Amino acid sequence: MTVQATPALEGAIRNPDNPAHLMVIRDVPRRIRIYHGAALLADSTHALRVLEIGKSFYDPMIYVPEADLKTKLGHVDRTTFCPIKGEASYVSHDGDEIGWVYRTPVAMAGQLEGHHAFWPAKVRVVEGE
Repeated sequence: MTVQATPALEGAIRNPDNPAHLMVIRDVPRRIRIYHGAALLADSTHALRVLEIGKSFYDPMIYVPEADLKTKLGHVDRTTFCPIKGEASYVSHDGDEIGWVYRTPVAMAGQLEGHHAFWPAKVRVVEGE
């Protein structure tokens, strides 16, 4: 797969070993609330949206700063590594693994430091008022 340079991909972060693996990070200009069941996990006006192309085009993901979490999340004993984001640590709520956080992302993805993302099938994301 060859990814063409377009204005939409300006500023894209690319995997140095595979330039077709890339992501674009954008500010979300509206309020974001994230729920797990009835529990409000996060309420943010500083969220980021990550658009990533790797083995396929992944669904856009919302990342919220840790400061905007409204409840304490548990730690899951699992990590994974992405060459363009770094090591992800996984989190839970009420014993259910619901997402991940980049505590120390690779330098090119520094914007994601301390930001949490959540499995779309396990949470409800409300964008806007």
